[in-house]
Amino acid sequence: QVQLVESGGGLVQAGGSLRLSCAASGNIGSFNTMGWYRQVPGKQRELVALISSSGSTNYADSVKGRFTISRDSAKNTVYLRMNSLKPEDTAVYYCNLVQYIMSAWGQGTQVTVSS
Repeated sequence: QVQLVESGGGLVQAGGSLRLSCAASGNIGSFNTMGWYRQVPGKQRELVALISSSGSTNYADSVKGRFTISRDSAKNTVYLRMNSLKPEDTAVYYCNLVQYIMSAWGQGTQVTVSS
């Protein structure tokens, strides 16, 4: 009932920047949290950043000061601006939306940071 479509992934050199976008559609309520997670092979999926309907944000310690999450509620779109990228940021990045007991995921987009 909820679909998430991601874009913006790609290859970038260390120190560079990238912006990810995720557009949500379907049965979306007034109160929800959208966010970004990332995963590398053999590791658990980990939280990168969250943003609530009110605009409150939460960041992983590893990206604080470098990444910024924002949203356009009218478009049901969430963004992740990534600055000063490091090779350890390389991962598949997933968009997520949570409301009540429902959690929806995007298909994932690859971000590769070369040294």
